[in-house]
Amino acid sequence: MKAIRRFTVRTVLPEQLQPLHELALNLRWSWHPETRDLFRSVDPEVWAATGEDPVRLLGEVPAARLAALAADRRFLRRLGDLADDLREYLTGPRWYQAQQDGAATPPPTAIAYFSPEYGIAAALPQYSGGLGILAGDHLKAASDLGVPIIGVGLFYRHGYFRQSLDRSGWQQERYPLLDPDELAVSLFREADGTPCRVDLALPGGRTLAAHIWKAQVGRVPLLLLDSDIEANSPAERDVTDRLYGGGSEHRLLQEMLLGIGGVRAVRAYCRLTGHPAPEVFHTNEGHAGFLGVERIRELVATGAGLDFAAALESVRAGTLFTTHTPVPAGIDRFDRELVARHFDGDAALPGVPVEPVLALGAETWAGGDPKLFNMAAMGLRLAQRANGVSTLHGEVSRSMFNGLWPGFDSAEVPITSVTNGVHAATWIDPAVVRLGAAEIGAERAEEAMTTGDTQRWTGLERIGNTEIWDLRRSLRAQLVEEARRRLRASWRQRGAGEAELGWVSSVLDPDVLTIGFARRVPSYKRLTLMLRDPARLRALLLHPTRPVQIVVAGKAHPADDGGKRLIQQMVAFADDPTVRHRIVFLPDYDMAMAQHLYPGCDVWLNNPLRPLEACGTSGMKAALNGCLNLSVLDGWWDEWYDGQNGWAIPTADEDAGVLDPESSEAERRDDIEAAALYDLIEEQVAGRFYDRGSDGLPHRWIAMVRHTLVTLGPKVLAGRMVREYVERLYTPAALAQRELAVRDHACARELAGWKAKVRDGWPGVRVEHVEADCPAEAQELGSSLALRVQVALGALEPGDVEVQVVSGRVDETDGISDAEVLALKPVGGPDLDGRTRYEGSLELGRTGPFGYTVRVLPAHPRLASPAELGLVALPAESTGMDAGLLR
Repeated sequence: MKAIRRFTVRTVLPEQLQPLHELALNLRWSWHPETRDLFRSVDPEVWAATGEDPVRLLGEVPAARLAALAADRRFLRRLGDLADDLREYLTGPRWYQAQQDGAATPPPTAIAYFSPEYGIAAALPQYSGGLGILAGDHLKAASDLGVPIIGVGLFYRHGYFRQSLDRSGWQQERYPLLDPDELAVSLFREADGTPCRVDLALPGGRTLAAHIWKAQVGRVPLLLLDSDIEANSPAERDVTDRLYGGGSEHRLLQEMLLGIGGVRAVRAYCRLTGHPAPEVFHTNEGHAGFLGVERIRELVATGAGLDFAAALESVRAGTLFTTHTPVPAGIDRFDRELVARHFDGDAALPGVPVEPVLALGAETWAGGDPKLFNMAAMGLRLAQRANGVSTLHGEVSRSMFNGLWPGFDSAEVPITSVTNGVHAATWIDPAVVRLGAAEIGAERAEEAMTTGDTQRWTGLERIGNTEIWDLRRSLRAQLVEEARRRLRASWRQRGAGEAELGWVSSVLDPDVLTIGFARRVPSYKRLTLMLRDPARLRALLLHPTRPVQIVVAGKAHPADDGGKRLIQQMVAFADDPTVRHRIVFLPDYDMAMAQHLYPGCDVWLNNPLRPLEACGTSGMKAALNGCLNLSVLDGWWDEWYDGQNGWAIPTADEDAGVLDPESSEAERRDDIEAAALYDLIEEQVAGRFYDRGSDGLPHRWIAMVRHTLVTLGPKVLAGRMVREYVERLYTPAALAQRELAVRDHACARELAGWKAKVRDGWPGVRVEHVEADCPAEAQELGSSLALRVQVALGALEPGDVEVQVVSGRVDETDGISDAEVLALKPVGGPDLDGRTRYEGSLELGRTGPFGYTVRVLPAHPRLASPAELGLVALPAESTGMDAGLLR
């Protein structure tokens, strides 16, 4: 029978052991080995049985054991030292505080970071894949650096899902209920002890209410909104039931709660704790985009005289939008009428008309759907700064969102990139840390993992070959044991009896080249590319002298039957008795499994459809452990592959049609790329792994491992990533926000008025005549052209625009590449026809085919980019070049 009510009975710790609660409720334990070792020593068996979760451990350890620990002086000394260490970590100055001292432009007093999911630890399952893991690593790195971030998300009572397989290899999903009393979270309360609550008005007079759970991620508070409270009706209680679950309206309500409710949660947190109010709001993907609408409401409601347009400018200045998707299909889009219903009538935000809200998400570009509301479009319109998550992804994003800046080439679309990173202390195996620390010292090793300072990594190149190889063999053996344990458990779930599973004890070999492949299973990641030629794969696995073994894991979205079929195909191959000792599929891929996979593999395989991988951080985690990457040149690998840190899989992405999965070209592409993959593994990867010297060591392989650790180590760190965000995006955004906020937002009102004037007057702006002193068709290097341009400005003034000459190498279609920009100067006032003359001298500093054009752009000192308004005027003869001005 089922209980009618569920609750948790907490263990009462002896007074001497009270600091254990403090350590358990700060998720720093998830990346602090010494604290984890302390909890393991409380009761090793219970620690393992609870999934290495300190909160559950303290709830289940026998009272007699606690009493013994309370009398154990040695344990109490360790406990006291670690509690003191945590307090010093939470309060002492770190990298960010050093930046604040004497900085010409002080960094933000606080940053609010919004994400729909967070992968902090397996014990707090509020993530589905890379987006959440990245968000978790962002918070951890910010904590280590002392960056004053407040994280904001949702608390999902059922998390994502737990995966198992049936006898046929078909994915099964389970949604275990998460009890917050058994997690490292605490209910955030008002000063009088009542739960802090945020409310959102919904259509029909309904209200969506949420409580706030706080997870402490080192120095960073993470606020998680939970709608499963008694104040809500059943439908509203279910809003935060599952991550990425439900239909369109359910998802819209989740995103409204995350964005609008999240801002209100941040305000409540700052009000009750005294935490500085954020100057910058960072939207991690479009799911939280409505936070900008709520901040507009706040400014309109202040009584400072701001209308929607002025409030929008102030909000934009302090907002950063990070896009993670390289394809339009990955963007949340809602029916426009559905959004209108939730922002109009009795559901409207006071002072925020529905039409401007709908305009923020409108697909106004060619090919856009006027009936849809696009969350990424809203995110970009609400943020003055935006970025992709690798250099290549930045290029893809500029092309994908080019329609928001018509008339500009994609190279000038104002989306930059900050390449993702991973949190070293979370993902590096402690044995790898010990090896590095033995060479460069423990304190320097910790600084190297925290900051990404390349100087701190100097010295690792001295680690000996024997030490590296012994470590790699040890980590591989750990993975083999873990894989056997998980495989046995999976087969038992599939219905096999213990008597049938004797073969599991001989699965995998700690001395065989081990390749790992683990990630979500959308079609573009091509889980089954390795199965393209089964006979060729079998030959690699069963090679008599250079065998390969492969460990595979991954989850398909519950609604993705195509992804489930890919898993079933992989499982069917791995179930074959002739190869099952060389290839395994491990279900229920999560952080706990990943922390064994990355260190234990020799090679990390990644074969997505290029360029559909935004970044691909799993390969970064592998590299930190001395695992070599074997990957398509996509995401971060395109940026940092150097020929000595792994291998690049050749691709056929330059062929037309190969990205259409329904085309015959797609089949040919997969055949080509799979054949290239087999060749690389057989001829280069396996050959180098098994090429041993007289001492039995693969010296060339070890050299690649050492090179990977020394050169990739500092690059792939989340510490490097967060420092880039602070220096390149957070600090400029804070400065822009401060400037617009002075004198009761007078500058925001002025900027909004100027933009309105420019937009109204732009139809009257024309480049009417261009002439140059050009006596011959061929010009000599080093000479110059005197340019004179007549521009009609209509109702605008010369101070409202900049007239530019754009020049560079030209191709056969007269497209300009490697462009250089020269601003021309106005000469005198308007002539009788109202035209203004601009002049300048164009230096001819390169040989070969050369060309130029002239354009007019809006100009204002508070624009973050010349393309910000998406307005440009070109000569009449250049209209055919509007979309390809700078190639």
